[in-house]
Amino acid sequence: MNAQPAGSDFSSRARSIPDLSESIVRLLGSVDARRADSDEQREAIFRLRYDAYRREGVISASPSATFSDSYDQTPNAYLIGLYIEGKLASSIRIHVASREYPDCPTLEVFPEILQPELDAGKIIIDGNAAAALGCVFAGVTVVTWYPITPSSSLVESMIGYLKRFRIDKDTGKATYAVVQAEDELSAIGMVLGAGWAGARSVTSTAGPGISLMSEFIGLGYYAEIPAVIFDVQRVGPSTGLPTRTAQGDILSTAVLSHGDTKHPLLFPCSPEECFTMAIEAFDLAEHFQTPVFVMTDLDLGMNNWMADAFEYPTEPIQRGKVLTAADLDRLGGFARYKDLEGDGVGYRTLPGTNHPQAAYFTRGSGHNEKAQYTEREDDYVHNVDRLAHKFESMRSQVPPPVVDQHPKAEIGLVAFGTSHYAVDESRDQLKAEYGIDTSYLRLKAYPFTPELLDFIRRHERVYVVEQNRDAQLLALMRLEYDAEEIAKLRSMRYYGGLPIDARTVTDDIIRQEGK
Repeated sequence: MNAQPAGSDFSSRARSIPDLSESIVRLLGSVDARRADSDEQREAIFRLRYDAYRREGVISASPSATFSDSYDQTPNAYLIGLYIEGKLASSIRIHVASREYPDCPTLEVFPEILQPELDAGKIIIDGNAAAALGCVFAGVTVVTWYPITPSSSLVESMIGYLKRFRIDKDTGKATYAVVQAEDELSAIGMVLGAGWAGARSVTSTAGPGISLMSEFIGLGYYAEIPAVIFDVQRVGPSTGLPTRTAQGDILSTAVLSHGDTKHPLLFPCSPEECFTMAIEAFDLAEHFQTPVFVMTDLDLGMNNWMADAFEYPTEPIQRGKVLTAADLDRLGGFARYKDLEGDGVGYRTLPGTNHPQAAYFTRGSGHNEKAQYTEREDDYVHNVDRLAHKFESMRSQVPPPVVDQHPKAEIGLVAFGTSHYAVDESRDQLKAEYGIDTSYLRLKAYPFTPELLDFIRRHERVYVVEQNRDAQLLALMRLEYDAEEIAKLRSMRYYGGLPIDARTVTDDIIRQEGK
């Protein structure tokens, strides 16, 4: 049998696929979206609609040769014209529905669904935009980044917010700096430089960028410089699956850099927590003078979520232990890395502090309490032990977990980030289908707080649910706890790149339970 004709046909069709893709790309590249602000632009859209509807026979002829309805006139309506090579080709109408301005066609069709959400003041926002807004409210002044999926929109959103809210009204000048660096190494280097100088600085990246930042993060840890890093996690290693979600950077980020390091991680599970934890991250970074990581993921960062309206922050910004010239006059000097209060955190000054005793050397090499270079064994051991003690002090300052303790449950579930939603639904499935009661602890941060150890001790078996292959969160728990607690821990993992679902969690737990 001669298969040549079929093969030739397949080859021809295969060759046509790139041609089609290139044509689509060229077409999309020629589309220009413009908001219809003038009466002339709106009339053009209404005429285009009329012609299209008449062509399909869905409306009657009109002397005006235009078509519009009452929803075009609502204050929350936005008309967008789509132009190809300068000619109007299509249009989009968007309604931003809110409690104050609820009018939209969707409310008329689905009032029982949409009205309660509007009454509750719900908003629709993605996690990256929520995090960006949190950074602005936290007082960020320096933003450096290198674009990478799925984190790029975080800084892109932040640029929009900064242009809107951070322009000096008197001078018209920006009160912030945004730098698109040549790579992630430069981005984190600039963040550390800005943090050392006293700015609140941030960068946003994904797993590959975190890998590149490793050595600079070690400098931030050892020289004790505040910085905030958002890791919007995707599937790795290497390029991996850049458009799929994961929780695969937990273990590597917790101990990022060479030598002995430990870094605080925050685990938001919603846009609301992306907003609040952005603010908390800056306070923690300056309080403990260290890099702080906010670990989101593609599912949370890039997808739109229904969220409660964000509460306006009421707590003042916490700058930590910063000495002024007046403080130095009173003290007569200071030792940069001396632990005076027992929390492992020394006092710092900011460049430009007008006092002869304000200066100190910032170095990533060996140093003593006075920031002087040293290779003495006792100085080094004292310094890194103090840093370890500082990490222990963070346990009382990071956000505590959310715990739902069932009084009769033998099984406990632990999760973090976006795994929360699958676990929450899985608990209902386990109860309804198998009669299994469970308790649940949702982690919000690392280092772990005492609630986690207490939770493990209260249960016979504890399933740690996470979206990576190697049970990374469980590995961190094993590093901390004794054999008695470790023996209770079980791993429930999903790492296919899609958001984890409840049925996957339920079925795996039931398999491990032998039911």
